[in-house]
Amino acid sequence: MTTNPSGAPDRTTTQAWQAIGGSADLVERVSYRGAGQVLPAVLPVRELARATVGACSLAAAELLAARGGGAVPEVVVDEGAVATAFISERHLLVDGRKPTPFAPLSGFWQAADGWVRTHANYPHHRTRLLAALGLDAEAGPEELSRELASRSAREVQETVYAGGGLAVAVAPAPGEGGDPGTAGDFKAAGLPLAESEAVGTAGERRLAGGELPASGVRVLDLTRVIAGPVATRTLSLLGADVLRVDSPGLEEDPDSHTDTGLGKRSTLLDLDTAEGRSVFEELLAAADVVVTGYRPGGLDRHGLAAEELIARRPGLIVAQLCAWGWTGPWAGRRGFDSLVQAASGIASVEAGSGDRPGVLPAQALDHGTGYLLAAGVLRALTGRQTDGRGRHLRFSLAGTAGWLMNDIAPEPIEGEGYDPADWLTEGSSDYGKLRYALPPVAYEGGPRNWASASTLWGGDQAAWL
Repeated sequence: MTTNPSGAPDRTTTQAWQAIGGSADLVERVSYRGAGQVLPAVLPVRELARATVGACSLAAAELLAARGGGAVPEVVVDEGAVATAFISERHLLVDGRKPTPFAPLSGFWQAADGWVRTHANYPHHRTRLLAALGLDAEAGPEELSRELASRSAREVQETVYAGGGLAVAVAPAPGEGGDPGTAGDFKAAGLPLAESEAVGTAGERRLAGGELPASGVRVLDLTRVIAGPVATRTLSLLGADVLRVDSPGLEEDPDSHTDTGLGKRSTLLDLDTAEGRSVFEELLAAADVVVTGYRPGGLDRHGLAAEELIARRPGLIVAQLCAWGWTGPWAGRRGFDSLVQAASGIASVEAGSGDRPGVLPAQALDHGTGYLLAAGVLRALTGRQTDGRGRHLRFSLAGTAGWLMNDIAPEPIEGEGYDPADWLTEGSSDYGKLRYALPPVAYEGGPRNWASASTLWGGDQAAWL
């Protein structure tokens, strides 16, 4: 069943589309095929998920028309595909093995006056968490639990942050009393869902007609961990040559890379060396898009501030992603989807009647922001076709959290369920035989799968195809 009630555009899709500068009259080209109660939650996660994919699909269709002429293709997004893709990391199998999404020291823990959420999936995060709390480097869940129970949630949050680790106090649901640690500290409400502005002088780059919306587009991918990689994974689906660039000193989880590296290539560059900077400048000189996923100012010391990049490469599109928003006292903090859920009050909303904090049915802030970011890049490319100017785009997990909690209204459920197997496929890769989720982005005549599987992390040449 295709849903587009009374012929009216979906409200949430309209919000997402207009946030990235899209014309409201195009949203009527987007409709959804219901799949029953997908991504069930207290908050309207289904509506967020399908709207971000719908907006991304429409942006792809719009760019295709802008490059080749003709009408913008119709967009019909299947909610079963969306629900499957939003938990793509859980559907991944590598030679039959199922990855473990969270490490033993990542999760919710009782503090003396509430709850805290930790993130210790990477070895350096685990080391910093334990060191900040004065625990032995080999400490396990029992030792961590005892230590956290002896401290206030706020104390844990600030102590771990000061030590370079990742932990936040779980904030109460909006309107609830009590102070488990962060009430008044962090507010997701009021943060923009997306920011975009044309920057710099016109460049010479225009895209000729292509088979896919992003055919011939060169994307430098400086992102990590779900949201940014989902965005660039989507751009690669749509024809872009995406080259992910990482530091050789910052290791990556192979399973995470396998899930989000589809269609892309991966290389290592040390930007602290003259050789690494020289190679990066060569790549930048021919790039159309740079996507970054680091804290505000985190890459500035390498000369990678958005304004500097666009000044060196007129017409460049720079899309930036962070956890906590681009202003305010939390802007410079490290963060992940699970931590933003906790600090924004989402975890308390999703707790229901229980005492233990809850979670969304997917890393929906990550995935949703990823599709929004890809949509913003596609719209920026469409705009550049007209004026030749670069664009500076900014997104945050916290901005998406505020949108979910405050601005999205529930919509009627349609359809009678779905089988995730319908949206899974298999293929070979450098990591072994894969089972992975198919892309949910869809427009009339669009691609159904990536052109290639993930390559080995850091295993490709630092050069464009």
